[in-house]
Amino acid sequence: MSSHGEAGWEGSVFEVRLGAPGHGGFCVARHEGRVLFVRHGLPGELVRARVSEDRGGSFCRAEAVEILEASADRVPATCPVSGPGGAGCCDFSFATPAAQRELKAAVVREQLRRVAGWETDVEVESVPFGAAAADGGWRTRIRLAVDARGRAGVHSFRSTGIITDLRCPQSVSGAMDGIAGRRWTPEADLVVAVDGDGVRHIVELAPADLTRDHDETGRALSGGDRRSGDRRRAHGGQGRADRSGDRRRGGSDRRNASARRAAAHAPRREQVVEGTGRAVQYVAGRRWEVSATGFWQPHRGAAQCYSDVVAEWADLSPRMRAWDLYCGAGVFAARLGSAVGSGGAVFGVESARAAVADGSAALADMPWVSLGVQRVERWLSDGIHRATPDVVVLDPPRAGAGKAVIIPLTAAEPARIVHIGCDPAAFARDISLYRAHGYAPTRLRAFDAFPATHHVECLALLEPVPE
Repeated sequence: MSSHGEAGWEGSVFEVRLGAPGHGGFCVARHEGRVLFVRHGLPGELVRARVSEDRGGSFCRAEAVEILEASADRVPATCPVSGPGGAGCCDFSFATPAAQRELKAAVVREQLRRVAGWETDVEVESVPFGAAAADGGWRTRIRLAVDARGRAGVHSFRSTGIITDLRCPQSVSGAMDGIAGRRWTPEADLVVAVDGDGVRHIVELAPADLTRDHDETGRALSGGDRRSGDRRRAHGGQGRADRSGDRRRGGSDRRNASARRAAAHAPRREQVVEGTGRAVQYVAGRRWEVSATGFWQPHRGAAQCYSDVVAEWADLSPRMRAWDLYCGAGVFAARLGSAVGSGGAVFGVESARAAVADGSAALADMPWVSLGVQRVERWLSDGIHRATPDVVVLDPPRAGAGKAVIIPLTAAEPARIVHIGCDPAAFARDISLYRAHGYAPTRLRAFDAFPATHHVECLALLEPVPE
């Protein structure tokens, strides 16, 4: 316990020197023997940090509220609403793009070294935007909350409070037009999607039933879109909140967080407000029509970028076999199917029924590509009779694939595995599992798919270790 009384350090301000970046958009500092996870600062900076959360133990969370000695990498923040006391959308908008990528690279390197025992260099690359990205915004899918007065916004950082400032620059041009000026159904959610044809779709989700039994909401969540929760939620907020009472509500908010997330992402009534609710997307010349509320890569160039890497590393030839696990709407399966041709076979597995239906429609001209609805773990445990795949591609949820997937996957002895991960810690844990079961990473690429945030996408090619 600190010397600052029973309430701990929350609200206290300390002068600290910031150290290395940590996984989660902060830098590590130390004060009186405790660790501070400090947001809004850069390595080497001397700052005044205000403690925003102290739950006891060896560390607490803080925000740099004053920069006393600035890093050479610091620039005026590009996001006006994500600083101290604000939102969680843009962790690093005050750093040069090159410095942002190096911060992410440092985190990936450290996670791979510490968790997977893999010492390797890491370069975080920009994602090509494509010809249609002259406005500079990259996010094509945004989920907004609606407060009790019907105003659209997002949650403040680590809080259930709703912020109604929508000036974050992540969104593509036109995505947010007119939304702040409208009144929506109180406590609903909004999904905004700008598709590959430039059409905006707005879908209002009915208010979540937060009174439902926790187990019931958990079951509903497990049956829905696997990515609808925390899979890719880099866009944590877009403004400053009135945080009066946050400390009084903090304990209750944290206790109810899991139930609230489950209820928020359980099946809910949808009302299409603008567009059709069916978003058209294109990858490698192929057209998809998917639900605006389902999963699609939020960065306008990410799906094409990742599928190009997958196609190169898979290195498939006609008549080969491939698996696409957690296949979504089958973007990778399409590239694999094109490579193996009608004499080959591609099996895709995904738990979200709507995504499989959309993918099956998009790939109807490839009968040798089969997408099925099942949990990946169950599919692997039931699939002993299947022929050995030449290549397996998997893009698991944020928590990673884990033992239940990687052990039977490596037992199938594919020649190559392409693994995609959006969380450096989970990615490193999975790499460690592969190494323990006879596979070693031979290629690594990391992409800045969420500019100005701490999020980074990693892709690894794994091959059997020679005996």
